[in-house]
Amino acid sequence: MLGKKDPQGRFFDHYVYERHIPGGHELVRIHREVDFSFVEAETRDLYEETMGRPSWPPEMLFRMLFLEFYGHLSDVQISEQCGYNLLYRWFVGLKVGEATPDDTTLVVFRKRLGQERMERFFKRINEQAKGKGLLVGRHKIFDATHVIANVAIPSTVGLLRQARKRVLRVIGKKYPVCAKKLEETYGEGDSQGRRATEEELMKEVELTRELFTQARGRYTEETDRVIGEMEGMLYGEEKVVSLVDPDARWGYKDEDHPFCGYKIHAGCDESEIVTSVDLLSGNENEGAEKNVRSLLEKERGQGMEHQAVVTDALYDSAENRKAIHEERTPEGERVRAYIPSRRKEKSLNRFHYDPKRDQVVCPAQQLSIGKSPHEEGWLYYFSVESCRDCPYREDCPPLNEGRVRVFMSEDYQLKLLDENPERKEALKKRPIVERRFGGGKKWHGLGRARYWGRAKVAIQALMTFLVMNVKRMVKLLSM
Repeated sequence: MLGKKDPQGRFFDHYVYERHIPGGHELVRIHREVDFSFVEAETRDLYEETMGRPSWPPEMLFRMLFLEFYGHLSDVQISEQCGYNLLYRWFVGLKVGEATPDDTTLVVFRKRLGQERMERFFKRINEQAKGKGLLVGRHKIFDATHVIANVAIPSTVGLLRQARKRVLRVIGKKYPVCAKKLEETYGEGDSQGRRATEEELMKEVELTRELFTQARGRYTEETDRVIGEMEGMLYGEEKVVSLVDPDARWGYKDEDHPFCGYKIHAGCDESEIVTSVDLLSGNENEGAEKNVRSLLEKERGQGMEHQAVVTDALYDSAENRKAIHEERTPEGERVRAYIPSRRKEKSLNRFHYDPKRDQVVCPAQQLSIGKSPHEEGWLYYFSVESCRDCPYREDCPPLNEGRVRVFMSEDYQLKLLDENPERKEALKKRPIVERRFGGGKKWHGLGRARYWGRAKVAIQALMTFLVMNVKRMVKLLSM
């Protein structure tokens, strides 16, 4: 049954808290400025209204989760802190002598919330920031940062042995004698602690395939299901890094620094409030069109306003510029894409493009008379008459059928649409989102995954930025 928070409290609790809670503390300002009452409405469907024992109030449990990420604590640590830390007890809403929810309760509560509901919580906080007028709404900065998976990276031999061990464990649930006998043949071997030779690796591969073949269809349905999962992880299209966290993937921070884990892809307002978050696999390119469109959709779904999207050169593509240009400002104008070039532009040899007329202007100020499609762009051509006696002909590209033709890529055309004095200043704001990533890693443990699996790591990212957004809101309101 849904538990309710006591709005009245007791005189003794008020007396103790009033004399021991520091009025200027950040958590006191958060309690005063940020409304967490939406949690009860968002979680009402998780509880029976009238049946069963009353639960801990959902807002109380969420405030404990908030403090967990606020202080970079574990479930056990936050439960202990709420047992003796008066400031934390007051923020959560516990009475002075009341029992404290244990860590298991927090684990179950977080699991019941899930990724989708946590995204709604994240949006509700953003709505409050927008309602308080804290968002600038001018430039939206997109970028991504890496998160190390919470696993030890095994070798290929280690993965094969883990897979066999998992199958043997499932067999042992119902057939322990058979599992013990199979373990004599398909156990872990004797090469632990040293690099396996090629012959030993081939032997491990053969042992694994042999066990899967012998066990399939012979024991239980669960055994067959686990064998199917292991085969998909070991022999599928994407190489699994760890069976503990099969969603983690190898990626690169840069050319010389690989990592195993995930990427957090985020959109950040100039106010340093993060307004959209996606979790990607470590090997995904955040600059791919689908990932840009995903963030744009999240921004649009929250009614977030921006006049331009600012990124680094990894996003440099015609597809991304098109996706951004499809968005509209509140005034109905297209959103600009301020994206630096990844490669040096090919010179147009003193030719200029006029986007309003969709024509190319030559050094003699003659206009192109037409264009024809070409791979990844267009060929603009001039009239034979204008090129025949042109005094600048020696400096022009070679004539083709008596006329000059100039190639212009679609990406370059789209880039020219965003050339204005504001672009240079906007590109200087990219470090804003990098500061948020750095703060998340330094103060809130965002550099390493707390959990296993993509959905759970996504919850970690959402909760981290929710906490950071709340802190930023309070700071902006006090300025």
